[in-house]
Amino acid sequence: MTATSDRPTSKPPRLRSADAAPRASGAAWAALGIVYVVWGSTYLAIRVTVETVPPMLSAAARFLCAGLLLAALLSARQGPRVLKVSARELGSAALVGLMLLVGGNGLVVFAERSVPSGLAALLVAVVPLWVVLLRRATGQRTPAMTVLGVAVGLVGLGVLTVPGISGQVQLSGMLTVVGATVLWSSGSFLAARLPMPGNALVASVYEMLAGGLGALALALLRGEPTAFHPAAVSTGSWVALGYLIVFGSLIAFTAYAWLLQHAPLPLVATYAYVNPVVAVFLGWLLLSEPLTWPILLGGAIVVGGVCLVVRTEK
Repeated sequence: MTATSDRPTSKPPRLRSADAAPRASGAAWAALGIVYVVWGSTYLAIRVTVETVPPMLSAAARFLCAGLLLAALLSARQGPRVLKVSARELGSAALVGLMLLVGGNGLVVFAERSVPSGLAALLVAVVPLWVVLLRRATGQRTPAMTVLGVAVGLVGLGVLTVPGISGQVQLSGMLTVVGATVLWSSGSFLAARLPMPGNALVASVYEMLAGGLGALALALLRGEPTAFHPAAVSTGSWVALGYLIVFGSLIAFTAYAWLLQHAPLPLVATYAYVNPVVAVFLGWLLLSEPLTWPILLGGAIVVGGVCLVVRTEK
């Protein structure tokens, strides 16, 4: 997911408020551009990867490699002790990692065998809306404009399901993506309430390792390794998988973590409605994915609803 799919979910230590944030510098805009383009392009890369690589096996390879690389980088810069966490923190990070990367991202990977990458990105864009509903379900008050944004976004989600209802896209695949957004939202919601590691990068190491192991377990249950033949994997799928590991799970994540400390938070949050636009454009440009009226109209409504929520909740 982006989600989007590699976004940090634990709170970095001592996050400053939006009012205390400095004005965006040139470096901040460059980092934001990386998050916009790279996270938006991960849906395209997933689509290309699963053309010849089994879905759960590709997710396992992506997150295990990314988690180990991030752990090595942190150890090299700050020493191995930076990875030390308590048992409770480790358990919380593992649970969140399973919900986000197996339940959330893993289901998106599975669904993109039949769902166009741009449409998947637009469906994933409703994640902030589910989070608001979860907050209200637990008794938290939300502004009226936030509720309106959620209502608008859910209308857009309904319009987006038209291709599945009409048979243009497999409805089961679209419902799988919607299920993935619910799991991702639930994991994000829990991450702020569990005893997570104080360092967001360290938390992400354990989330990615847990998610990678969980995806590997599912791959084994599905018998994916026995049917996997490396020689049958296309060059494009290998390149796309490498791109997901290096750019999607390391470079863009590091840029996002840096932005949380060096740019206004409302500006950083704009990735939530820029990523799906980038994904739709790249899917149309590089994979010739059709831009039907439900995708264009529903996508515009969803992005508008998310924009309203982000601006109200800044």
